[in-house]
Amino acid sequence: MGAMVGKEFVDRGASARSAARPELKRMLEYVKENKDRVDYVIVHKVDRLARNRGDDVDITRALEEAGVQLVSASESIDSTPSGMLLHGIMSSIAEFYSRNLSTEVKKGLNQKAKGGGTPNKAPIGYKNIRDVDEVGRRNSRVEVDAERAELITLAFNEYATGNWALTALSDHISELGLETPATRRLPAKPIGKRMLHTILTNPYYKGIVRYNGVDHQGKHTPIVKEDTWDKVQEILKSKLNGERARIHEHYLKSTVYCGKCGARLILETYKRL
Repeated sequence: MGAMVGKEFVDRGASARSAARPELKRMLEYVKENKDRVDYVIVHKVDRLARNRGDDVDITRALEEAGVQLVSASESIDSTPSGMLLHGIMSSIAEFYSRNLSTEVKKGLNQKAKGGGTPNKAPIGYKNIRDVDEVGRRNSRVEVDAERAELITLAFNEYATGNWALTALSDHISELGLETPATRRLPAKPIGKRMLHTILTNPYYKGIVRYNGVDHQGKHTPIVKEDTWDKVQEILKSKLNGERARIHEHYLKSTVYCGKCGARLILETYKRL
């Protein structure tokens, strides 16, 4: 084409399903600010630019308003009627491929959950192991994280006694060494009240895989007894209106329940007016 590459924009590892990509935004801003210097925006394929018709139309319109021609290195698209028709067809195919792939992935994950597998990343207390067996086949599985599983079990057992508030227990467990696993982007950090609540309400720890609101018996090793997990859920439900750590503990706390409705009886103190 006799064109000179003036600037290159690459969104590495970012999906074209979304137009909210940093380098794509920078490219559109660059084109807008340098209308007199830019003649073409060259992409490898249309589906590398956008994978849904809405984004494709918006991006194409922005380029047209800047007087810039979109060029595909792999497809014969241009501003002629036949080129515009091909552009529309390729954009629709890209959207179909993206949506169909998403549907197939969800179907596969759902089937995996039905078989007792773990469709998503295993929660804290477990490890996702990805390696290959002796004949080169992929061997993905979930194993108990010996370093953290013991503290997770302790957290369930302690909360099941009814003697802990979430904040106090999260502080206690963190002091004992329970931290989130470090990743490439984020360092390990102690668990807080919100994360502890997520842990205590996750049935995965008693051997159940919950996917899309449906429970399946998992193939992984449970680290919490089912009756302990159920007891924890009862206590959490009884504290839906919030909990408050008291300075003066009552010896009947979390032990007395109404014989008719099953509600937990509470202690209240009043000041005489």
